[in-house]
Amino acid sequence: MNIEFDFTAYLDGLVAWAMTSGLRIGLIVLIALLGAWVLKVVLKRFRAFYLGRDANLEKEKRADTMMRIIRSVGLVFIAVTALMMILAEFGVDLKPIIAAAGIGGIAIGFGAQSLVKDVISGFFILLENQIRVGDVVEIGSSAGLVEKVGLRVLVLRDFAGKVHIIPNGTIDKVINLTKDYSRYIFDIGVAYREDVDEVMGIMRRVGEELKSDAKYGPLILEPLEVLGLDQFGDSALIIKARITTKPIEQWTVAREFNRRLKNAFDAAGVEIPFPHTTLYLGEDKQGQAPPLRVVVNKDGEVSG
Repeated sequence: MNIEFDFTAYLDGLVAWAMTSGLRIGLIVLIALLGAWVLKVVLKRFRAFYLGRDANLEKEKRADTMMRIIRSVGLVFIAVTALMMILAEFGVDLKPIIAAAGIGGIAIGFGAQSLVKDVISGFFILLENQIRVGDVVEIGSSAGLVEKVGLRVLVLRDFAGKVHIIPNGTIDKVINLTKDYSRYIFDIGVAYREDVDEVMGIMRRVGEELKSDAKYGPLILEPLEVLGLDQFGDSALIIKARITTKPIEQWTVAREFNRRLKNAFDAAGVEIPFPHTTLYLGEDKQGQAPPLRVVVNKDGEVSG
């Protein structure tokens, strides 16, 4: 059987295809490249707008992470769309491909739904600036210093040095102890016989001295606030106060304030009470129940 190849007819058909489908394919590729360029420009300007004038290393890291994710998703969308349109120009039936992709996507979605949830949650944590590296946070039963904020997991290190790795998808509530500023709440207990106004004056004086200190003063953002007598406790009057510090410095300032306040109370003779216990030994034959009072002093000596 002789097969004659008509080169002229083939060339005419190729030219006709190039003038129709070929041009459309070229236009699709050009539009895809233009779309990728536009995406790059838009993301670059959005990054500059997001950083603003108060750019810092952590904010730049967060912006770069978000831009990388958005750019990757955008490029994949552009590439897949362009590929499907090009296949259509070659006469490929896209219905089976779309159906297979849909079934595969559903299968992958069921198998990786926890991973997708982690990534989406991590993206919004970064976008909304909820947590930053260096913050001290409480998440459920875990608390510690944030060492890493990733798309999938959050890494904390607690005071004992233990590392907590928490998937972002499991985070439903975050308590940030060091966002913008920190505060420490004092509940100072003194004996009922003490003059409350005198005690609050001592607390204010110690707070002023601490604010004027060359080492601790720069850590304090606002002077000590003595809020007043807060509770009538079982064995003490509770005076509440608070102090505002730079992030993560509240514990350093509070420990120094407590040390100085104890020394000031000792110098002024202000009693810091300790629990007293009254024991009843039962009734005698006359129905009397004299109490036995036991007092333990600071040296551990017992007297009745």
